Amino acid sequence: MSDDAPVRDTTVGAAAEPDAPAVDPSDLPTAEIWVAEDDLPDEDLDTRPLDELLDDLYHGQERISQADIYRRAVAAELPSQLLSRLSALPQGEYSVDEVTDLLGGAQP
Repeated sequence: MSDDAPVRDTTVGAAAEPDAPAVDPSDLPTAEIWVAEDDLPDEDLDTRPLDELLDDLYHGQERISQADIYRRAVAAELPSQLLSRLSALPQGEYSVDEVTDLLGGAQP
């Protein structure tokens, strides 16, 4: 190395100590996390309103589109967790058995 080349010191501050953290975790800001009721696990979700809706919808019908099922569910004011499940279904037509299997209802 020549005397004219600048020298850079890379061992400044906490980086000089190999086991020291670069940032003190106690100095980091904290935030409270709120969970909406809809985001909670739905293991205890009552699917009876969905089952009743599907009974009415499929009376005399072989297959019904996801859009029609969702529209009727909104009109019936089903809980938002059930509406979320319905909106997550891919577009298309479903038999009562198919939609029940996909949504986890107690039907057939």
